[in-house]
Amino acid sequence: MGKATQESRNKYMLKVQEYKKIIDELSAKEQSMVAILKQGNPITIGHGYFKLANAALDITSYYILLNTLSVALIGIKNEDALADARKAVGRSIKYIEDIVTPYIDVPFSEYEKNLEAIADISYEDRYNLFRKIGFAIAEIETGYGTLSKWKWSFVELWGKHAVITRNLLDLKKAYTDMDFSSPNREIVLSYIDYIKKLFQQAADKYREKYEIFSNKIEDFKSAIVFLSGLRRFYITMGEKDEADELKKKIEVWNNKLNADQKKMEEDRKK
Repeated sequence: MGKATQESRNKYMLKVQEYKKIIDELSAKEQSMVAILKQGNPITIGHGYFKLANAALDITSYYILLNTLSVALIGIKNEDALADARKAVGRSIKYIEDIVTPYIDVPFSEYEKNLEAIADISYEDRYNLFRKIGFAIAEIETGYGTLSKWKWSFVELWGKHAVITRNLLDLKKAYTDMDFSSPNREIVLSYIDYIKKLFQQAADKYREKYEIFSNKIEDFKSAIVFLSGLRRFYITMGEKDEADELKKKIEVWNNKLNADQKKMEEDRKK
């Protein structure tokens, strides 16, 4: 891209002022909602956090737009906007964690009760929220670029996204709604496919981070935990063949993990 003109710089600064004013207003509303919820009725707090997750995503979208305009009008990334976008989408995820827990590989019974307060939130509203979260993470990641020092920080963000997407789904109700007679069958199947994709992606990303970047055993263990969580999901949804196949993969990854740990211990002794 050629050198930015003064006209394009002026246009960008006007947009910055416009969007920052909107962001400040949205942030004030978000903080007001947080304050109200801290004093509110436990019965309504689930709905409150769900609204907050959407509110934080609205803020995220404006920070993403600021970076997009920066690149388009003056030819450089807006690192501050990207950092703020990352924080905002992180808040959105945290609000959902506060409803349904961040548990990765546990029986549904351990967080089932958390879903009671938001039972009337539709599949569509939940699905749309998580699609927006996924889109926002992808946009921020793309904004930073593949050579960014923040590249591997997105692994954890994608993992958290996978977990809350599954944990906000009532697995018992979803299993029933997979039936051909259910009017919710189509959306439930799409939701379930999305969960499978996210858990496998999280496992692969943690494994990739371990192999290419960190060489930390904890990252490899996290990869295996996500595979185990996916296998548990297959079992819950009655997909025995898929669960059995994944069990073999988990065994292979565990063998690799044990071999790598042994080699690291031997190298430390030298």
